[in-house]
This record gives sequence, structure tokens and C-alpha cells, in this order.
Amino acid sequence: MRRFKDGIDAFDRFQQRHPIVGFPLAVQRKYSQDQGGYLAATIAYYGFFSIFPLLLVLVTSLGYVLRGHPHLEQRIIASTLGQFPIVGGELQHRSLKGNGVALAIGVATSLWTGMGVLLAAESAMSQLWNAPYARRLSFLASRLRALALLALLGGGVLVTTVLSGAGTAGGGRLGIALRIAVIAVSLLADFLLLWLAFRLLSPTGVGWTSLRGGAAAAAVGYEALQLLGSYYVSHTLKHASNVYGTFALVIGLLSWIYLTATVVLVASEGNVVAARRLWPRPLRQEGGPGTSPARREPSGGGEDGGRATSASSAAVEGFQQLQLELLRAGFETELQAEPGDDAVVVVLFVELGGHTAAEIETLLALGASRGFLSRIEAGGRAAITSAPAGP
Repeated sequence: MRRFKDGIDAFDRFQQRHPIVGFPLAVQRKYSQDQGGYLAATIAYYGFFSIFPLLLVLVTSLGYVLRGHPHLEQRIIASTLGQFPIVGGELQHRSLKGNGVALAIGVATSLWTGMGVLLAAESAMSQLWNAPYARRLSFLASRLRALALLALLGGGVLVTTVLSGAGTAGGGRLGIALRIAVIAVSLLADFLLLWLAFRLLSPTGVGWTSLRGGAAAAAVGYEALQLLGSYYVSHTLKHASNVYGTFALVIGLLSWIYLTATVVLVASEGNVVAARRLWPRPLRQEGGPGTSPARREPSGGGEDGGRATSASSAAVEGFQQLQLELLRAGFETELQAEPGDDAVVVVLFVELGGHTAAEIETLLALGASRGFLSRIEAGGRAAITSAPAGP
């Protein structure tokens, strides 16, 4: 058991010194603290139900469009859509007919469920960025904004999906170079669309540059899921009967939407961790269950010349928890943690503009209750630190 704890401590020191390991671990930890799985499930719930009104609109519209156009009908039957259960069978038997009432119901329901997807996504982004409830949009404003975003982002998703499907389903009709070019264009479109979506769904004050890295990571993951989904439809659903194909379609759609929501939220969480310097994060907090006393890593100067990594990690963890509390209270914060000679020097800067004297006193008391020292600096901000405060 002692060797296992020593191994954990050694890995903890390693990940705190190497961002390529420490950063993903910090993202995973904050994603877990923010209940990211629950947020992704909420988005998937609304996203799953938004699919069926869209299918109703699609099927009803095809009943109008394909009337008197047999060549277009044959091309759609040969496409990925023709391989969907139920829909593909109706296309092959030429039994689709337009219906104005069904079309109107489908459009209205699609708008309602699509708005639910965007509201769930906006709420998730606010929680990831710890936006205070006082700064979130009102009931009416949030829904009007969601409708505008639905028109903007929905059109972008349609374009990127068509491009990705063309790159996968082209098969022998497209050369390998052309298929790669189509996928590359789709990847670029995914990046621009997700970058825009992150900016529109994130709280005010979050800059474009803070969202670029997460948008790039989400674009790669989203493109991979699109290619996987196209392959699943063209190779799995193609040979399934209507009964088993329907089950495969429902399970596949639900899984794909949940994985997409997870990829997007994890990438957004990476933006938060990078922008607010919420890493490195210790694997075990000092004083918690199963933690050993602070240990020093030996160096050239012996035990006293080493760095108290466990104690420093605990200080960073404590500051991160304090920062989350202040963000929820409406304070703008910036956490800086730099390795020093003997320990990690941690300073939490808090902007005081727009806050009352009572709120500032509460802020200082909150820092003092955790054993931190606070001081008011010129320029209207407070500095909270574990080191002795300057004059």
C-alpha cells in the first residue's frame, strides 16, 4: 500500500511539471466537478427529441419535392437517406406524400425542441464558466436569443453535415484526394462554426482567443463522430430490417448525440482551464482522506533544498476552490500560479469594480477563513495570496 501511495505521489509530481499530462487531468477533474456528464445528458435529451420533428419535416417536404421528379427520387434512394429504416422503405415504395398540417406541426415542434437544445447548451456553458445567475439572460431574452442562434447555427450544422457525408459516402465516385479535400473543408467549417457557437453561448466577457483552442479540439472530435455516424448508417443500417433497423437507429442516434455533447463540453472545459489557469491540479489534496504529510522531492541541496510539492499543490487546490466560489458570487478573478524556488507562488487577483463595500468585506473574510492573506491594490483589485502580503 505504501508503494502504491508513493507511486501516486511520483505521478502527481510528474503531471504537475508536464502540461501535456497535467492539463488533460485538470480538464477531466473540473469536468467532473461541474457534473459534465449530467450536462451532456441534458443536451442529448433535448437533441434526441429534436431529431424526430426534423425527420417529419424532411419526409413531408420530400413528398412535395419528389412529385413528378423520378430521377431525383432515384438519387435520394441511392443516398444515405435511402438506407434509413422506415424512411428508406417509404422512398422505395414511392408512398411519400406531402401534407400541409404535418409540415406545419413538424416545423413548430422542430423550433421548440431546437430551442431547448440551445437553452440547455447555454446553461451548460454558463455553469462551466461559473457565470453568476444575476448576469444570465431573462426568460424571454434567452428564448429569443435561442431562436436566433437556432437559425444561425442550424444552417451551419446542415452545411458541415452535408460536407462530411459527401466525404464518407463518396466511395468510388470520388477520388481519394478529392475525398480528403472535402473532409478538410468540412473540418475547417466545423472549427469556424464551433468557434462562433462557443462565443455566442459563453457568458459575456469571454474573449475570442480564449475559445480558439477548444473550438479546434471540438472540431476534430465532431468531424470524427460525423465520419463514424456516416459509416454506421451506410454499413450497419443498410442491411437491417425495419424492426431491428429502427432499434439500431434510435440507439445509434442517442449515443451519437451524447458523445457529440460530451466532446463539445470537454473542449469548452479546456477553454476554461486554460483561460483561468486552473492547472496543474493535485491528484490528492493535503489534509484530505488518505493523504500523506507534505513531502519534499530531493534535489542537489538535500531535503531542505527540495520543493514542497504536496503542500504547494494543496495551496493551488485551495485557491481554485476559492476562485470558483468568487466566480459564482459575481467577482471577476484571475489565478496566477508560478513555480518558485521552494514552493508554488499562488496569487488570486479579484476585480472590485462595481461591488459594494459589504461585498468586498465578505470577499476578504472568505479569504481569511481559508488562511489566505488579502490586500487591496491600486487600480481597484484585491490580491489574495498564501505568501506574506506586501505593504
